[in-house]
Amino acid sequence: MTELLPRLQGEGMRVAVVRSRFNEEIGAAELAACLGRLRELGVGETDVTVVSVPGALEAPLALQRLAATGRYDALIAVGAVIRGDTYHFEIVANESAAGISQVSLDAGLPVANGILTTDSEEQARSRAAPKGRDCAGVAVEMANLLRCIDKAHR
Repeated sequence: MTELLPRLQGEGMRVAVVRSRFNEEIGAAELAACLGRLRELGVGETDVTVVSVPGALEAPLALQRLAATGRYDALIAVGAVIRGDTYHFEIVANESAAGISQVSLDAGLPVANGILTTDSEEQARSRAAPKGRDCAGVAVEMANLLRCIDKAHR
């Protein structure tokens, strides 16, 4: 039996983070936590690229273009969609999540989805930092896992 164990070592890894500017304060908090965790995991500051987009619906296109460069081991999307009084919340939440997943599958690249979808600004604020940290860990772990799978099957 071969078991590929989780690894959270990010040395030498290149990561790009796409931040949605809509709900700016929350996205900024999530980004700060994400970048802090990437540093803790050993990802070098010069190996991280951060881009911003207007909102969650624009994140998948930026992620797709970053993935197409072939320069990154993992990608991360951060931001927040907060429920309002209209159906627009569901459209943005569902379509951004679907687009982010599609980028990951099409590119064969880990994409950690940190676009928060919450019922209130208070919920988003309380989840921003933990989600940012989680996304950094997911990105590094999945990039390492894909490397291990590739290596094990050469």
